[in-house]
Amino acid sequence: MLLILQSIIIAIVEGLTEFVPVSSTGHMILVGNLIGFTGEFANLFEVVIQLGAILAVVVLYWDKLVKSVKDIFVPDRIGLKFWINIAVAAFPAAILGFLFNDFIDAKLFNPVTVAAALLVGGILMIIIENKYRRGNKTKSVDNIKLRQSLIVGVFQCLSLWPGMSRSASTIMGGWIAGLSTVAAAEFSFFLAIPMMVGASGFKLIKSQLIMSNIQIISLIIGFVVAFIVSLVVIEGFIKFLQKKPMRIFAIYRIIIGTILLIMAFSNVIKL
Repeated sequence: MLLILQSIIIAIVEGLTEFVPVSSTGHMILVGNLIGFTGEFANLFEVVIQLGAILAVVVLYWDKLVKSVKDIFVPDRIGLKFWINIAVAAFPAAILGFLFNDFIDAKLFNPVTVAAALLVGGILMIIIENKYRRGNKTKSVDNIKLRQSLIVGVFQCLSLWPGMSRSASTIMGGWIAGLSTVAAAEFSFFLAIPMMVGASGFKLIKSQLIMSNIQIISLIIGFVVAFIVSLVVIEGFIKFLQKKPMRIFAIYRIIIGTILLIMAFSNVIKL
């Protein structure tokens, strides 16, 4: 029962943080260390429940995704352009992630590096939002240009540092490229589909873990919980962005990152 409870807690954390700019991976590492949910199964679990979060994007944007696929071979439609933009934006982080996956897993998945990434990312968000957010003219993902997609893709590479946040990295890239906050956030949602499916598939293939019945049940429960929580969070996040800036997320990151670093260097948590 303890494993199931831990799984539910981590799945809730994933659903709450996957699509907002605070780093789901970072929070799962921190909370996992706090509640004792670590090890090979925990690593696999965190990968699988991310697919539950991605399913929420597919469900919420089903009509948009289906239309874009149907329009791929229709002249003068946005379907082909949409998926080319996704491919271009996904390419830089996919290549770097593949090349440096072992290094990232060995050196960057710990509370201290996550805390540092939360702090650095929060500061960058404030600077970039203040300088670039106002006056951005690209209001829809349908109007994104290839150059803008590439800029977003380059910024997404920052998210390979656990704690930096894929959502924060791509939205910051979107601001610099001239996207509105809502357009940048929605493009980030769509970009998450190939990135997270690819990353999850890669880690699942590498994993040789043989699971017990209780672990399989925990995976299923975690997948469902992450999916449900993500559904609610995505809709709420878009409504929030339509009215307010993202400074509150940046401030949260800076506060949490600073507190965790102080705790680490005071030996309250292990380096």
